[in-house]
Amino acid sequence: MRHLLLLPLLLLSTLACAELAETDWLELLPEEDRQALERMPEISHQGAEQDSGFYNPGGLKQQNKNLPAVMYSAKTVAAFDGKRIRLGGYPVPLETDAQGRSTLFFLVPYPGACIHVPPPPPNQLVLVRYPKGIELQDIYAPLWVSGTLKVEQVENDLADAAYALDADLVRVVAEEDL
Repeated sequence: MRHLLLLPLLLLSTLACAELAETDWLELLPEEDRQALERMPEISHQGAEQDSGFYNPGGLKQQNKNLPAVMYSAKTVAAFDGKRIRLGGYPVPLETDAQGRSTLFFLVPYPGACIHVPPPPPNQLVLVRYPKGIELQDIYAPLWVSGTLKVEQVENDLADAAYALDADLVRVVAEEDL
C-alpha cells in the first residue's frame, strides 16, 4: 500500500525533471508578422555595416527606419504570457554577478545578433532573468533557456524586447541535444 502512495510523488518528480518541449522562435510571432517576414526579400546579416546605416557597435536597436515595419514589430502572442517554455538561442550578456556569471541577458535567435545587421525585431528578442547565473565562455555557443515567459516590453540602451523570461534553467546546448 505504501508503494501505491509513493507512485504519484515519483511520477510528479519525474515530470518536473523532464525538459519542456522546444518552442520555436517563429511561434513568438503573431501570424501577420510571420507572413510579412516570409514575404520579405532576403536581408544580408553581414557586410558593410558602417555603410548601411545599421552599424551600432554592441547594439541591437534598429538604425535604419527604411526597413519594412515588421523589422520593428513588438507585437506578441498573448497565449505565451505566463507560459513555461524552453527556447534555444544565443546570449547577449547585460549583467553579471560577483562571480562573473551572467544573470541578465538577451536571448536572440541567431549568433552574433549584437553585431550583425539588421538586428532581430523586438518580438524576436527575449530578456532573460537568471539570478542563479551562468558562466558564458562563448556568446556563439547556443543555450537552452527554460522558464516562464512574459509578454513584457523591455527598453534599454542596447535593445528593445517584447518578451521577458524568468529562467529556472539555463544550460549550454550539448552535442547529444543535436
